Amino acid sequence: MRRTRNKHCWVQPSGVGMMMLKTLLITSLLGCVKCHESQSMTPEEKTVIRDQIIEMFDHAYGSYMKYAYPADELMPLSCRGRVRGQEPNRGDIDDSLGKFSLTLIDTLDTLVVLNKLDEFEDAVRKAVKDVRLDNDVVVSVFETNIRVLGGLLGAHVMADLLHQRGDRMQWYRDELLHMAKELGHRLLPAFNTTSGLPYPKVNLRYGVQNPNSRTGTESDTCTACAGTMILEFAALSRMSGESVFEEHARKAMDVLWERRQRGSDLVGTVINIHNGEWVRRDSGVGAGIDSYYEYLMKAYILLGDNVFLERFNTHYSAIMKYISQPPLLLNVHMHNPTVSVRSWMDSLLAFFPGLQVLRGDLKPAIETHEMLYQVTKQHKFLPEAFTTEFRVHWGQHLLRPEFAESTYYLYKATGDPYYLRVGQSIVEKLNAYARVPCGFAAVQDVRTGAHEDRMDSFFLAEMFKYLYLLFSEKSELPIDIDDYIFTTEAHLLPVSLSTTQPPCQGNITDTASISQEEDLFTHSCPSMETLFPNNPSFAKTIRDSYKYLTGVGRAFRPLPVREIELPLHDNGMEPVEFLKSMGISLTPLNEVTGIGGQKEHKGVYRVKLVAEVSQTPEEEEVVPHVVQLISPPFLGRTVLTAGPAKFGMDLSKQEHGVKGSIVKASPYTACGPIDNAAELKGCIALVLRGDCMFAAKARRLQEAGAIGVIFIDHREGSNSEETPLFQMVGDGDSTEDITLALVFLFSREGAVLTAALEEHHNVDVLLLPKEKQLGHDKTEKPVGMNIKFRLAEEGELEEGPAGRPTLELVLEKEEVLLEEEELRGQRQSQQRQQFCTKATENDRTEPCSADSSQALNSGPDANP
Repeated sequence: MRRTRNKHCWVQPSGVGMMMLKTLLITSLLGCVKCHESQSMTPEEKTVIRDQIIEMFDHAYGSYMKYAYPADELMPLSCRGRVRGQEPNRGDIDDSLGKFSLTLIDTLDTLVVLNKLDEFEDAVRKAVKDVRLDNDVVVSVFETNIRVLGGLLGAHVMADLLHQRGDRMQWYRDELLHMAKELGHRLLPAFNTTSGLPYPKVNLRYGVQNPNSRTGTESDTCTACAGTMILEFAALSRMSGESVFEEHARKAMDVLWERRQRGSDLVGTVINIHNGEWVRRDSGVGAGIDSYYEYLMKAYILLGDNVFLERFNTHYSAIMKYISQPPLLLNVHMHNPTVSVRSWMDSLLAFFPGLQVLRGDLKPAIETHEMLYQVTKQHKFLPEAFTTEFRVHWGQHLLRPEFAESTYYLYKATGDPYYLRVGQSIVEKLNAYARVPCGFAAVQDVRTGAHEDRMDSFFLAEMFKYLYLLFSEKSELPIDIDDYIFTTEAHLLPVSLSTTQPPCQGNITDTASISQEEDLFTHSCPSMETLFPNNPSFAKTIRDSYKYLTGVGRAFRPLPVREIELPLHDNGMEPVEFLKSMGISLTPLNEVTGIGGQKEHKGVYRVKLVAEVSQTPEEEEVVPHVVQLISPPFLGRTVLTAGPAKFGMDLSKQEHGVKGSIVKASPYTACGPIDNAAELKGCIALVLRGDCMFAAKARRLQEAGAIGVIFIDHREGSNSEETPLFQMVGDGDSTEDITLALVFLFSREGAVLTAALEEHHNVDVLLLPKEKQLGHDKTEKPVGMNIKFRLAEEGELEEGPAGRPTLELVLEKEEVLLEEEELRGQRQSQQRQQFCTKATENDRTEPCSADSSQALNSGPDANP
């Protein structure tokens, strides 16, 4: 075992270590650094905020119980429950719903943490009495495990504890554990594969591959989906005495470990469940992989098995070598990890600073968390995806709790009241921008503030739990929180399972294949001297480097007068005229004179410049496409705005677009064998987004003979007027084999198209760029240009060759002193300006705002 050099706490060998387990749950980090910052918070302030959190929880939970129960979820805008099959299908999002009162089960142990013990007892009675787990419905194995199985186990642990105390729950006889065991057996058929990796879906009544199951044809699953079973399944095995659950979960973890890329020690995002081959080879710590890494570390804490720690440390070293570029966490190619595969990050990676706290690696945790906080300050919430320049990539915000989770861990690790202020901002923004009369609603786009009729169960299971714990002292809680490990859904499992219950033997890590590189925290938890060496402001010092990362909140400082000079190159447009067209007045240098040869102008700044004009845009532009209905009775008058694809046929190079009759694919998601290939041949297929990737759908339909595909968004209510356009992307591999035309319609535009097909049966459409649509006046495309500058060396202006074309840019002082925030806002507004179709009385089009972004569901590319 390895020990730190200061005040030590260290990891004991496998199976021992209640002390270590509690320590690794960050109590060792509480030794506590009190940062003397202006963010300090009095106990009275904490009490006020904690009471506010309880009121918010009551509003959300009370609305669910009043308007939705026994439905799975609350629809907070409609003030009713979401029952699967009774609402428009949302694709893979609905795989979380199994007609088992999802939100109630997911919330049970939150009621105990918030000291709502009467409500907890009442809710357990309802769950035991009302919830059925044998419904004929296909559900996500991953979501059902973390939300429902985890919820039942966490609630059983709480109920059993209260029963043992003797003051309540005296009627309880392990009913929730029996329900958990039943559900575990209903999930087991998903593991019936040759590799041991589970199917992504299972029918609660009929299992997998049964004639009635409607599932079992899937070939792929995400890494997180297969690798996020061990906590719940091992806990179920050790509580029930049936080892089969833990054995299957360990086997799946073994396969993922064995299939890692040995050169980089990274894993991909999507894997084939039958042969273990990687389907998507991009690697990061966000959507599709996130909780696999989390469960390696937490399985070690919960089960006391060194195998999981060794694997986690190997992966963690690779993450810090290739993926972590503080404060950013990028996605790379697992086989060539020096290559970044995308220029944006997704919001699910916000959990990672909390995981780094568990490992004791606080500096990068503080850096990434501060970056995320700056993004939330810029956009009110963490967008579902944002670029490395911190602009919105996908604007949706689903009330995800990962940022609050990491805030809680960092506060408990550092004791720094700064993180209380971060938590306070989360509370205030939820109340200000997400609260509605019947609960809290997800934000459809952080730029517009529009709501979505959705309140996922994790909002109650996780968000309120972490926020309440953040503002509570241990003495104010009904349980000793350090006796438990949080699952990825924030359910509470006792760390005593490692010593009080028999382990399941089975998997062994080949230590010879593990990198022997170790750092200070590889096998030890850190001391405060190590984390904050003689410096109580250590965390603040790290944060301050990223305080104005996104530009928000930066104080204005007048720039010194500098002269800028560059060579002037005319690439087809007179630079002086170009600058004038931008509203910049230019004064020739020799016309500006001053006393003693010095050029003096009160209230103006002088800039000498030469412009190098190029026609290379700074960032990729999303070109709006359209689906134009041309058959009678539409005759080209109905035009639907569509998004393009980065792969497939380039419609901008097709003079007349692609014309064809539309046919709805069967199955509608095109994620399995195409049943109506004969009908689709030579036609344009209508396909619902979800369940599998855009590229996979396109390949199947191309093989069926389709000449084009129109993807329709499964998120009800989405539309091109409120949601910015985006470009569909492939699956990480080469898409050169896909040659058919591809466009994307939001839900509302898609409903117009499907309604037309239902009414008229034969509908012909054109797929083409908007500017080429029939009846559209051609306008000259504006030329995008860059002006590049360099600073002249001292003395260069005076000594340079005579006759160099030089201009002086004269700016009014009040223009120079514009607030930086205002300037940045203007630039972003210009960048976002696109054209999209907006129906008018004459069925013409008019310009409106759009951007290359899109709401994300469970992961940016994993489930398009």
